[in-house]
Amino acid sequence: MNKIKLNLGLNRNLNLNQKLNLGLNLNLSLILSLSLLVALLFTGFKKQLHPTSIEIKDSIRHYYAIKQGEELTIKFQVTNKGPHPLVIKEIQTSCGCIIVDDDSRIIVPVDGKRDIQLKYNSTKNIGYVSHTVWLYGNILSNGVAKMKFDLNVVPDADYTRDYEQLYEKYKEKNGFVKEAVDGKTSERVYYTKEP
Repeated sequence: MNKIKLNLGLNRNLNLNQKLNLGLNLNLSLILSLSLLVALLFTGFKKQLHPTSIEIKDSIRHYYAIKQGEELTIKFQVTNKGPHPLVIKEIQTSCGCIIVDDDSRIIVPVDGKRDIQLKYNSTKNIGYVSHTVWLYGNILSNGVAKMKFDLNVVPDADYTRDYEQLYEKYKEKNGFVKEAVDGKTSERVYYTKEP
């Protein structure tokens, strides 16, 4: 009967199959022990987030009108008023025309302040616009904070029609009745009676 030595490289009494089986068993046990160690490390240090209260400076805002195509930079200041650190996990906007400039995960310490910076692009909007931004995290009472802003987006002057163009459009729409009553403007060059 062969004696099995632990040193694989110097043992000449083991055949090739025995050496392979012993090596695979060692590799398998090493992989299992490393995966168990990694699992313990990640689950052992998990910390629960406690809810905290926040304050958002001017969470509802009304901005002055801007021209279509301009960008508006908006900063909302968030203050952590609670006893635990604030972790904002996600920021959602009501429109793809609003871009959030911050990281996807924001941590604000106790009594700390952080600016949430947004860029609003007005290229695809015109008229009155109202948007909402939601912050998700360990926020009292339901884990969500809401910020709103609105403004008017006016078209650029190069694309708006002037008075004559608007009047011609009005005449096209209502012209037949007015022309039948008042006559054609091109034929009223002068008048003979005193007004």
